[in-house]
Amino acid sequence: MKKLDKLSPGLRKLIVPDNGKATGSLADAMKGSAGVVSKYAQKTLNHTNAGATLEAALWLRKHLKNGGKIVVTLAGALSSFQIGVMLAELIRKNKVHLVSATGANHEESYYRYVAHSHYAYIPRYTELTPKQEAELRDAGLRRITDTFLPEDESVRIMEPPLVKMWKDASLKGQRFFPHEYFRRLFKDKLIKPDPQANPEDCWAYAAFQKNIPIVVPGFEDSTMGNIFASYTYKGAHKKKGDVVLDGNVMKTGLEYFHLMYDWYMKESKKSPIAFLQLGGGIAADFPICTVPSLKHDLKLHGKVRDWAGFIEIGSSPMSYGSYSGAGGKEKITWDKLSPESYYQIIQSDANLAFPWIAAVLLGL
Repeated sequence: MKKLDKLSPGLRKLIVPDNGKATGSLADAMKGSAGVVSKYAQKTLNHTNAGATLEAALWLRKHLKNGGKIVVTLAGALSSFQIGVMLAELIRKNKVHLVSATGANHEESYYRYVAHSHYAYIPRYTELTPKQEAELRDAGLRRITDTFLPEDESVRIMEPPLVKMWKDASLKGQRFFPHEYFRRLFKDKLIKPDPQANPEDCWAYAAFQKNIPIVVPGFEDSTMGNIFASYTYKGAHKKKGDVVLDGNVMKTGLEYFHLMYDWYMKESKKSPIAFLQLGGGIAADFPICTVPSLKHDLKLHGKVRDWAGFIEIGSSPMSYGSYSGAGGKEKITWDKLSPESYYQIIQSDANLAFPWIAAVLLGL
């Protein structure tokens, strides 16, 4: 295309001829993607957010092929929306090496495991009236967008064995992370999968089987975190005779950050580490801060490997004052990313974009 010859070399380098054929590093990354889904993605996901999704998937694929590792972060209600169908398989295939999840996402992976057949779905949820919402509340159906979480068959089934663990830890002077208590539900077979659930769709179960680290920042901001708070409360509104537990049996967010320090320094010695953020909020901003904190707070300048790449899938638009909508370049100023780090922001619903990325990484 002769018109491109009129451009400066720097600008010309950025442009790819729109002839349906990938060129350069993108073409190299596509080699070996033999699966029918991957081929379809390469044929159809060429522009705007679809194109960004494919480019990110192919970059991650190349990153893994070169010995890299991936941190995945989960926000919103992705576990209730069955993100585990894709994420669990990626974990089993050694393509995800640490998960940072909100307390809600972490526990909801378990709730799907024990109560899958009790969930319900309402496509036209925006048309519900306040009276109908109250009716659902009284029936014990907690709505999350279009999905109803059945509290009695999930939360209240898991509460007794967890409370017993907390009591035992208090008596023995032991302390564990939130996810460690939950993992004992699998290890000690204290819960059973719902007859209609596929245990392979539970990402927390896959993480348990592979023994990969889980980070749960802000555990108290979850249903089971609220329950734990009620058991450790000693104030004026506590009823006489109710159980009072020692809050120290639960390791804190500070200790999760220490876990991130140690994990990152160990794993990054041999492997570049990429960051795949699904949604915004604390699940993502907590672990990504590991690198700048190691550099500036622990003063390990020159000894810390930068994040190799940062990919975010989110529906929050770019705006002034919105962290979740901030671009990748802003993170360079905070030393969360380097100018050399790959970054891609995909403006989409993670439920739409992430399955394409998972399919490419799995070679489907």
